[in-house]
Amino acid sequence: MSVVEQYARAHIVTDADIQAAEQDAVPVVLRYDPDTDPRVVHIRLPGGDTHDWTCSRTLLEQGLRAPAGSGEVRVWPCGRVQAVVEFHSPEGVSVVQFDTKALMRFLRRTYLAATEPVHS
Repeated sequence: MSVVEQYARAHIVTDADIQAAEQDAVPVVLRYDPDTDPRVVHIRLPGGDTHDWTCSRTLLEQGLRAPAGSGEVRVWPCGRVQAVVEFHSPEGVSVVQFDTKALMRFLRRTYLAATEPVHS
């Protein structure tokens, strides 16, 4: 099985600027490694101390249709074309707004990678 890594543009939502659409988009890395854990996806946020978050593929998929959350991660649709992912840590909360299309494309690729035949 192969690793899926996709770069997506997202908006970091902050208290100082609730209007995420007005901010420049930042690169976020979406990663899936079926050999390590086929149920989990990784989301790497940019920054001086890069944050790498994990959540289940199921949670990410459910959150595109209706609010969903588990542990430190919450996902919910935001209008028809965007989704919000919220990450909780002892340092605070990071809120990231994605185009739903990018997350759906990534999820599709993860399911295809998980079903690829193993070649010997």
